[in-house]
Amino acid sequence: MKEDLSENRQGRMTQKTVLTIAGSDSSGGAGIQADLKTIEAHGLYGMSVITALTAQNTLGITGIMPINPEFVAKQLDAVCSDILPDAVKIGMLPDAGVMSAVADAIDKYELKNVVLDPVLSSTSGTHFSGKEALEYMKEELFPRSMIITPNIPEAEILRRDKGISSREDMVEAAKYLAERYGSNVLLKGGHSNFDNDIAADLLYYVLDYDHIGPEMFKATEPASSDNTETMYDSIRKVKVISDGFAQNDFRFNEIRLESKRYSWLIGKRFNNPNTHGTGCTFSSAIACELAKGLDLEQAVKEAKLYIGKCIEAGLNIGHGRGPLLHAVVSVTDKNFTL
Repeated sequence: MKEDLSENRQGRMTQKTVLTIAGSDSSGGAGIQADLKTIEAHGLYGMSVITALTAQNTLGITGIMPINPEFVAKQLDAVCSDILPDAVKIGMLPDAGVMSAVADAIDKYELKNVVLDPVLSSTSGTHFSGKEALEYMKEELFPRSMIITPNIPEAEILRRDKGISSREDMVEAAKYLAERYGSNVLLKGGHSNFDNDIAADLLYYVLDYDHIGPEMFKATEPASSDNTETMYDSIRKVKVISDGFAQNDFRFNEIRLESKRYSWLIGKRFNNPNTHGTGCTFSSAIACELAKGLDLEQAVKEAKLYIGKCIEAGLNIGHGRGPLLHAVVSVTDKNFTL
């Protein structure tokens, strides 16, 4: 019989916890390694369930070894039965069997604040999930997630190869995914070829109170600052309110519509080819902010500020697309707070 030490721990320090379910990157820039670095940078306690081993570096992936679903399930049980996470980040899932194990754990332990990054391929172009697995992800895991975070190429695949070549296309794609699968959507614009100097991400909300709660849909009073302006489109009056986030040249505009709501998070595009693990880091940062208790909107904003700092730091490691500086807050700017 295992000894229960919980009574001896009263009054001792605790941390919010984040579980990452993803593949391992042997070079440390993406996957589980990037997630745990991000969680540590946010001052939280990170736990991991490894779904696949990869042999990779900044130049690409030379091998993938999926973990069998039974052992993935054992890892999930080991973590969740002892330390129930405050938030969960899901990354690379190599096959439908592993996806099923993850879905079962979400239901069994009633996991909350699930952030799913639908990793369909690597930065270097290696594809991960087959057609059967992709369909399982969409039908079974998307509805179990608070938010999914595809980039533009991934969103095109998820919409059955419908191209995205404008902001309007991004809205249509995010709307489709939110309404079809019942999850909030962060469609990341870093891969766009239509926004030259900015990185515009679209946060699209689904009307699902179980995911984000009625507070998210309360009417917002016009801001009293000079940041507020009123715009019109051909259908209805739309109020655009800036939240005044000035750090790092970021501008956040919230556009509130009648039956749905979406927000543009517009940030500076950095001239830095070293973006290995950007998607993993961004989604993990969102999970961290949700674990802290922030609502979805604010969590995504804080995560975008963080990822911008990580890229802007300009870390240069390896001979290909290098990784980010995950410890950017403590290393480069001690006055920058999350």
